[in-house]
Amino acid sequence: MPSKPRVLYWFRTDLRLHDSPALHAALDLKPECLYPIWCWDPHYVYRARVGPNRWQFLLDCQSDLSSSIIKLNKKSKLFVIREAPQTVLPKLFKAWKITHLVFERDTDPYAKQRDAKAMELAREAGVEVIATRHGRTLHDPDELVKANGGKPTMSITQVQHAAEKIGDVPQPLPAPDSLPDPGDLSLDFEQTQPSPEPDINSIQRNSKDTSYASISGPNHDFAVPTASELGLKPATTPHRGGETRALAALDAIIADELYTTTFSKPSTAPTAFSPQATTLLSPHHHFGSLSVRLFYHRVLDVTRKPANAKKATTIPTNLIGQLLFRDMYFAAQAAIGYPFAQTYNNSHVRFIPWHLPSRIDPETNLITGDHIIDSPLAEKWFQRWKYGRTGFPWIDALMRQLRQEGWIHHLGRHAVACFLTRGGCYIDWERGAEVFEEWLIDHETSCNSGNWQWLSCTAFFAQFYRCYSPVAFPKKWDEEGAFVKRYVPELGRYPKKYVYEPWKAPIKDQKEWGCMVKGDGGDGNDEDDGKGGGKVKLYPKPMFDFNERRGICIAGVKNAYHVGLYGDDPKVKDGTWRKLFDDDAEGPTEGTKGPTVEGQTNAEDGEDLDAGNMDIGIDQDEREADHVGGETKGGDKTPRGGKRKRGQGTLDGHFESPRKRKGKGSLESLNV
Repeated sequence: MPSKPRVLYWFRTDLRLHDSPALHAALDLKPECLYPIWCWDPHYVYRARVGPNRWQFLLDCQSDLSSSIIKLNKKSKLFVIREAPQTVLPKLFKAWKITHLVFERDTDPYAKQRDAKAMELAREAGVEVIATRHGRTLHDPDELVKANGGKPTMSITQVQHAAEKIGDVPQPLPAPDSLPDPGDLSLDFEQTQPSPEPDINSIQRNSKDTSYASISGPNHDFAVPTASELGLKPATTPHRGGETRALAALDAIIADELYTTTFSKPSTAPTAFSPQATTLLSPHHHFGSLSVRLFYHRVLDVTRKPANAKKATTIPTNLIGQLLFRDMYFAAQAAIGYPFAQTYNNSHVRFIPWHLPSRIDPETNLITGDHIIDSPLAEKWFQRWKYGRTGFPWIDALMRQLRQEGWIHHLGRHAVACFLTRGGCYIDWERGAEVFEEWLIDHETSCNSGNWQWLSCTAFFAQFYRCYSPVAFPKKWDEEGAFVKRYVPELGRYPKKYVYEPWKAPIKDQKEWGCMVKGDGGDGNDEDDGKGGGKVKLYPKPMFDFNERRGICIAGVKNAYHVGLYGDDPKVKDGTWRKLFDDDAEGPTEGTKGPTVEGQTNAEDGEDLDAGNMDIGIDQDEREADHVGGETKGGDKTPRGGKRKRGQGTLDGHFESPRKRKGKGSLESLNV
């Protein structure tokens, strides 16, 4: 055995040098050599939905980290090992005579399984493992669960109470000023090639993935893979990753003490762009290029100044509150595990018979990534929603921004999630979560799933009768429609009177403005004007009457609440839940038993719903409840105030318009 430690430092979701508890633990060993590695895991390359924009952000973070390591030691870098950790780690232990494996512990379900295997392999090889408790969150998720009585954290209040038992958030650690040499880098073993099938990301590629052609890269220098090697389509996001950019962005935010002190999430403008209204630090937190603890303490340093204390906003709407929401979702996922990202077998998510339910693998009881098309019309609505062709400019602008840039404001996420589920389409929230998983650069499984549950009112939040209007809500922020015209440019010449309701514009004016409201968006983007004057652009008609559909959705969710099933109920698992719903209820409710697992085929097509008329009204204003949560199973039991308003409320009035208050927005780390 070597006389001094030979350390394999395994980077994962901690792509930074500052405030890295695991890296400090590795350096505290006073190692003879230190190998900073990243295992190019085929699970993420082939099995997890990742679009080109998030891939680009990851590659940015890896490249920046590698450059920072080189600045500390020209002999070192981020060594990307192109093989699955489950197969390559024992080979590295032997080839490089490793004595210690050090990494930051992760609480994602797949990561827990991966790390358990890695620790088993290390023990078999006689390698000591140091897995530091946490670095992605303010508090260790498992410790929060333990302090919450072993139960998932279903409200911000539960997180606060649990955190009090754990203690203060540790101060951030400084970045090291030097790193040991890596030692011999020869690899005297054969690479284990992963199977690319099934490749869930094949739709993201223009060419074959070649990133596993050589274990140390095409030039045998352990370089960060390129988008070209991955065969990816070009990234379109303007947002770039890396610790260097993250720290600069944080400095700029903290320098604005008024903003940092008075930040309030509901006061941020979802229609702002160039620049956006929010900090956009969430993707840096996801990849670990910015420490949440550093952000937390720098915010506190500002808000606790005597000159700022009296005007400082409070939890849950302030910046600290946003980090606590993130902790809430991480801890809830840590307690529930894989089922947290689905309804089936999830003890804390209400069962609602949405259209387009997921198929379930009977061996694992997990969703397969495929869904049942119980209604061809619902599937059409889903595709129109996904690609920004609903005929509602506000919704379409948001979905196009998401696809192009990999990011939308959290209130925009609220709006499109509500529209897809309980506020229009009555489509399973899991379909929307999958789209966000594919397109968001800041996708975090816990936060994404948790927020879709919140907005679908299946967990965390229960006021299902409050919906976002696709007309009234955006008007409060952007009466002129600049945001819509940026992302739906075919409506660029429409005046503010019609920009959110273009179908109401006279045909003559539509032609004059160069865009006709016609069709469903699937027949091309333009057509002849009929007068020999060339082409006019096309924008689709609304795909349904929003008022009518909102009423149907509210009635459907109300009925499901009355039935009172959760995802782990035996009736949900065996399909007999249908007996509890009338055949004509919204969703695939016909019959007495329906498909629950992959291979069952007794589902009947759902009713082809009438699209309704196009006279879409505007809701009256109402205020949303505070975003505290806990109105569903496992949450706080404190009664909530306020009456329903004819069962037809909206969320529009809860948010201050930019005329009243200007703000830079939220951290976005709890995003829907």
